[in-house]
Amino acid sequence: MDSSFRMGALLMMRARKRSRNFIPVISAVALLLAVALPLEAGRAEGADQPETVCIQCHGSLPDQLGAPVKLWRNSIHADNGISCNSCHGGDPKNAAVAMNPSHGFIGAPGEDEVPAFCGRCHPGVLKDYLASAHGRALGKGGPNCVTCHSNHEVMKASLNLINEKSCSRCHSFERARVIRAAMQQTESHIVGISGRIAGFRAMGVDTERLDKGLFAVRNSFHSLFHEVHVERVRAESTKINAELGKLDRDLKVIEDAHARRKVAGAIAVSFMLLMALLFHLLRKTCK
Repeated sequence: MDSSFRMGALLMMRARKRSRNFIPVISAVALLLAVALPLEAGRAEGADQPETVCIQCHGSLPDQLGAPVKLWRNSIHADNGISCNSCHGGDPKNAAVAMNPSHGFIGAPGEDEVPAFCGRCHPGVLKDYLASAHGRALGKGGPNCVTCHSNHEVMKASLNLINEKSCSRCHSFERARVIRAAMQQTESHIVGISGRIAGFRAMGVDTERLDKGLFAVRNSFHSLFHEVHVERVRAESTKINAELGKLDRDLKVIEDAHARRKVAGAIAVSFMLLMALLFHLLRKTCK
């Protein structure tokens, strides 16, 4: 009886010990599931979003009736969930009244109406465009938004839009080449600072002030995209780079602080390991 009791107690103790060994593993698996499942749900939810009746109808049509949908799928608008009705109005859920003016459908704008059409969502860009040489030539053979950005395959605003193939459709590329070169360094600087801020944000650092500062600088930079005066672009780029320099110094302060923490952490860990080693040697000596 006693031997059976002792054997049972021993088995229970071993089982408890094994279960304790599995606790960290179980906890890690539970944590991974807690993180992964919402992400998968988010992906599934995004994939299951219903398309508008505009996309459903025109997407199945041939030639020029279906072409806008194919172009739109590769656009910055599609990437951001901006569909046909966002620009052209209408009812995106009811095919019977999708193109009915009484349901807000406004159709496609005329050539001279394009800037105001796009400016409903981009008022700042509209103001910059109208003040530029391009904007002042509107209605006189000058370019509008879709000339450079396309209409359905709308491209993200970047210096890639300033290229010889596009600009030389209307004039020589020489001035545009100089303007692009003046802005190239600034754009690279903005991209670099944006990446550093994102890295700190991912580490849990409060980057709100830095985000706001970069947002303001980026807006100032984008306002130069419609400027055609070389000297003005250079002067404004110098000012923008000065503001980026301030952000760069703020980031350097954070980076230095994190570097000091890493060194302090490494010293603390080394000290703990050394103490553990000394304790181990002391125990061996005492034995």
